[in-house]
Amino acid sequence: MTIFPKPVLDYWHEAFAGDGSSTWAVSEKLNPKRPAMVLEGVDGWVRTVLRPELIDRFHPTAADVASIADIQDLLERGGVSLHDPDYLFYLPADTHAVSGRSTAARRLTIEDRAAFEAFQADASEQDRDDAFVELDHWAVFGCFDGDRLVSAASACRWENAPVADLGVLTLSDVRGRGFARAVVLTISDFSHREGYEPQYRCQFDNLASVALAKSCGFALFGKWLVASDVPDRANDGEHGAARRRASAPGASSGALRVSPDACRPAGGGPAVQP
Repeated sequence: MTIFPKPVLDYWHEAFAGDGSSTWAVSEKLNPKRPAMVLEGVDGWVRTVLRPELIDRFHPTAADVASIADIQDLLERGGVSLHDPDYLFYLPADTHAVSGRSTAARRLTIEDRAAFEAFQADASEQDRDDAFVELDHWAVFGCFDGDRLVSAASACRWENAPVADLGVLTLSDVRGRGFARAVVLTISDFSHREGYEPQYRCQFDNLASVALAKSCGFALFGKWLVASDVPDRANDGEHGAARRRASAPGASSGALRVSPDACRPAGGGPAVQP
């Protein structure tokens, strides 16, 4: 059985508010626009945290939820939609990213802006949106093929959490040559040295991204779902969730929140192949 780092376990334990004895937890710290979050562990346990107004609306019990599908159905009947699941990966406790990279990656700086802009121009809009790698993120590393930047990974620190959320983008014409693996390994090493556990997220059906995570030594922690943005409305009884990309727990304002705003969106996933 994989043993995950204690800071990661402590973070998710606090996020779901308590001792794990209840399927449902309540937290006013959730962003009102993203009022629900679900985590399914690799052992099959499912935990849900909701804002108080949703608990008052649904009055859920453990009997209501045998699966994530039951939770999605319950919430959607009340007008709250969940994004498609993301897989969460972490490096096991007392380990670092695996060695043996065959391609060099280095940290990108403002001096690399021209190369980075050319790199983004060569990537598809869908790949850019899915990976969401930006030069002004907390840490950005890249691999070059000659003078051409061909793969980049960035990390965003989650607010009041010991994790650095990773994203990686590799140009389609160079995939399969080890560039993505090199940047993920390098930025994971950097995050560890800075005191953060690297967190790798991708959609569960992104098989190439799952393979990349495993090739870098990451282990599956669970399946994570967050509510889509709920538009602000007067108390008119309408609580439909906008089906657009929501922010993940992370790097902007406030004290500990289970689903605060962050730099990397939910429902996306690195555009990569190892």
